[in-house]
Amino acid sequence: MNPPYRGFVIRAFIFDLDGTLVDSLPGIALALNHALTDAGLPTFTEPEICEFIGDGMAVLVERALGTQNAPLREEVMAGFQQHYQEDWKSGTTCYPGMMDLLGKLHAEGLPLAVLSNKPHPFTIEIVEALFPPHLFTPIQGHREGFPKKPDPTTALQIVNDWGLEPHEVAYVGDSTVDLATAEAGGLVPLIFSWGYGTPEGIHLLGSADDFFDAVADLRNS
Repeated sequence: MNPPYRGFVIRAFIFDLDGTLVDSLPGIALALNHALTDAGLPTFTEPEICEFIGDGMAVLVERALGTQNAPLREEVMAGFQQHYQEDWKSGTTCYPGMMDLLGKLHAEGLPLAVLSNKPHPFTIEIVEALFPPHLFTPIQGHREGFPKKPDPTTALQIVNDWGLEPHEVAYVGDSTVDLATAEAGGLVPLIFSWGYGTPEGIHLLGSADDFFDAVADLRNS
């Protein structure tokens, strides 16, 4: 299948965080299971929790609880947030090759941003802990009062702040949510195969080298 970005000139990149830049599943699973245990509820395996990821922390907790345990939502949500303060540090790592890829793009003066459905404070904390300073502008997680992906509002605001058109910007992700965000905003979708909720039927990038090889000749064409 031909890449969906063929013929575009890509001048900037907005990156998803979980499942794209970082493998955060171990930390998420650890914190969620701690919160469930505190509430006297059964825990889940990492592959099971992987199926809950993609639409933000609140939805993740709702999916873990299901209908039967829905009344415990606030308790488990509070516990998850508390445990995640520490647990993410035990299980969140940058995917191989991504740091080098980002360094190359940054060295060429290309604008880079992070846009995640993870709560904004955790997004900021994780990016600042794992990546060099001043690499991403802006770093944007989910905030109350702002729509979550796949609504493209925040992505388009970033594009507008850069003074670019949507078709000049790639949204880089790993999931059906990320693909839908790019498509809804008219951005160029670049989707890795290694994350959470990987879409089917589109061209997927299997490595950081795949990504760089695919777009290097387009950005200056």
